[in-house]
Amino acid sequence: MDIGCLHSQFSRTAFLRSKGKNPRSKFDLGHGTWQGLSSLDSFKEKKPFPIPIVELRRAARERLKNRNNQPRGIPPPKRGLVVERLIPVAYKVLNARITLINNLKKLLKVMPVNACKWCSEIHVGPVGHPFKSCRGPQASIRKGAHEWVEAVVEDMLVPVEAYHLYDILGKRISHEERFSVPRIPAVVELCIQAGVDLPEYPTKRRRKPVIRIGRKEFIDADESELPDPDPDAPKPEILAEIVDSEIVPPSCKEDTTLLAEETLKVWEEMREGAKRLMKMYPVRVCGYCPEVHVGPTGHKAQNCGAHKHQQRNGQHGWQAAVLDDLIPPKFVWHVPDVNKPLERDLRNFYGQAPAVVELCVQAGAAVPEKYKPTMRLDVGIPTDVREAEMVV
Repeated sequence: MDIGCLHSQFSRTAFLRSKGKNPRSKFDLGHGTWQGLSSLDSFKEKKPFPIPIVELRRAARERLKNRNNQPRGIPPPKRGLVVERLIPVAYKVLNARITLINNLKKLLKVMPVNACKWCSEIHVGPVGHPFKSCRGPQASIRKGAHEWVEAVVEDMLVPVEAYHLYDILGKRISHEERFSVPRIPAVVELCIQAGVDLPEYPTKRRRKPVIRIGRKEFIDADESELPDPDPDAPKPEILAEIVDSEIVPPSCKEDTTLLAEETLKVWEEMREGAKRLMKMYPVRVCGYCPEVHVGPTGHKAQNCGAHKHQQRNGQHGWQAAVLDDLIPPKFVWHVPDVNKPLERDLRNFYGQAPAVVELCVQAGAAVPEKYKPTMRLDVGIPTDVREAEMVV
């Protein structure tokens, strides 16, 4: 299969727009505090652990107390094995990702999406939002105003890449190997480790668990007595990404609505499937930058450029990743009425939604229940500033 069918060639400044930030923040909107998603968090703060250290220690004490001197079970990935029941999930996630990219290319032909030329912000709608929140180059000269250009798929889906591992139990990638080891989309790497076979990215498959001879040393078990795997055995089909020149946009509003509903469905399938895989296959993220590593331990490449990286000699601060680290949702402003542009003075009344969800909703898909709180659909929008000042 061609490498191009697996992921888009992320171009322009899309990679620069994937700055790593903790997306969760509470901020006051003037009329009560709500759990919003802001893209303007400080780079100086370390990401919080998914589970607090105190909770981890408490759970470890409970496991030790309830073990009753029984040996601790080791999950299959740590023994070099693939979880058979998760192989269909991995193929489903990979195909959902390819379908999502193809559908977004079609929707962008008929739905207007704007991206800032200087920063990572995008806006789904015919006119970019008026909020002066740009922090890109020369933002002070422009007084924070965005310069909107036409968005592409890479603006909707933040490119998150990771090193491809031939052996997940092998030695950690050193700093000297950082340019020789291929980098692929992190979701694709997760699917490969979960059982997807791609000829372009070979990986070692074991049929017997490794034999541990030390804490960090092991030897492969003898598999000579096992029958050879059947090379002609049927495998699940992997979809191909459509090139830009062959994209056929929807011809009518009904087709656009159906395409939006399908896009929203595969978006949720990809995220839910990846979440299931992450429970079995470890994924690490740097606590200071957006670097992601799919594997039991992070790599040793000293390429962290986040705040005070000189004190760490460029080393990453690895910690357990969450789903939003692997698949960033990229929240944008929700447009209540596509026929009216957002007003700067009424910013406190607007909600937010992931860019993919907002695009599908504007294309005619129903709003999923899980996104209604952040989209603030229950908040009435004042007609003018004078009416907004009268809100208690």
